[in-house]
Amino acid sequence: MFMFEKAIQGSRKYWAWVFTLLVGMGAGFFFYLRQLDQGLGITGLSRDVTWGLYIAQFTFLVGVAASTAIVVLLFYLCDYRAFGKIVILGEFLAISAITMCMLFVFVDLGQPMRLPNILLHPTPGSMMFWDMIALAGYLLLNAVIALFTLRAERNSEPPPGWIKPMIVISIPWAVGMRTVSALLYSGLPGRSFWLTAILAPRALASAFAAGPALLILLCMAMRALNRFDAGKEAIQKLAQITAYAMLANLFFILMEVFTVFYSRIPGHMESYEYMFMGLNGHTQPVPWMWASVVMAIVAVILLLVPRTRKDEKTLALTSALVFISLWIDKGVGLIVGGFVPSPLGAVTEYVPSSAELASALGIWAFGFLMLTVFYKITLSVREIEP
Repeated sequence: MFMFEKAIQGSRKYWAWVFTLLVGMGAGFFFYLRQLDQGLGITGLSRDVTWGLYIAQFTFLVGVAASTAIVVLLFYLCDYRAFGKIVILGEFLAISAITMCMLFVFVDLGQPMRLPNILLHPTPGSMMFWDMIALAGYLLLNAVIALFTLRAERNSEPPPGWIKPMIVISIPWAVGMRTVSALLYSGLPGRSFWLTAILAPRALASAFAAGPALLILLCMAMRALNRFDAGKEAIQKLAQITAYAMLANLFFILMEVFTVFYSRIPGHMESYEYMFMGLNGHTQPVPWMWASVVMAIVAVILLLVPRTRKDEKTLALTSALVFISLWIDKGVGLIVGGFVPSPLGAVTEYVPSSAELASALGIWAFGFLMLTVFYKITLSVREIEP
């Protein structure tokens, strides 16, 4: 297989990391088998909350995958050469994130024999059908681009000419993929929290903050563990992109909050009250959501001040704050807020079960194992040994 022999060569630290991920995957698979045997009843889902941690992670990771398009755009179309070392890293991040998205949908199905129904009985009138097309297409585009780009780099030759049209197509495809995933929610009239035209722009803004923030952390980790240096200019440009995207995200949230509370429509207000103040004595998500808000505000301030943005120790902390804040917002809050309270006003709180958490961690471990293998191959091609 293409250069995968490079992935089975590494130091003790490399194999310790791989072993840790394999343990996480094994634990996740064990609990998934329990779920397969006993059903989704062992999760925290209920009649009123039918989507939970799995779909929340899917939603968040679609944004991470789509955000890598900004690196591709600036490097290939805007000729921003500083991204030369990291563009392939962004493509591999997209492949890993999309794979995790598909796995989260798979475990959420409950019974895997339902999966062929999507292909055997397609429903073009459903947003889920188009979301599947968007995910599969973006995965294929990035896989082909990354494969032939890395092969060309190994052979010290330019990539084939037919790659450029695929690169151009992948950019609007990424935006469309993130938009379609947001329309899955905003097209449901019975859920007031999601029933807003600004949901897709909010999703795009948060995506273009979370993805670059994660890429900054990955570049810093690779520099600390290996001799790979993405370059200060590239990291600072990613930091600027993160700052602008976070500002847009906060602006959209403020516009949403104003519209909801100025209109005083109870159905729209109750979800926000539950998330940030508690509703009828139910306060489970309140500390999480306020933690997300505080981290977002602190991160934006640190990103906007040139001195703190250029200090890489502070930037690492800031990037982590951005990623965690948006993971809470999109990876937890968006789904919970849409289901609680129900259209009939019932408050059924959702807490992921231990089996649910273990299965989710197993998928994250699998995604990071993919990323580790891809990055190991890339470093080996560039003759940088971990």
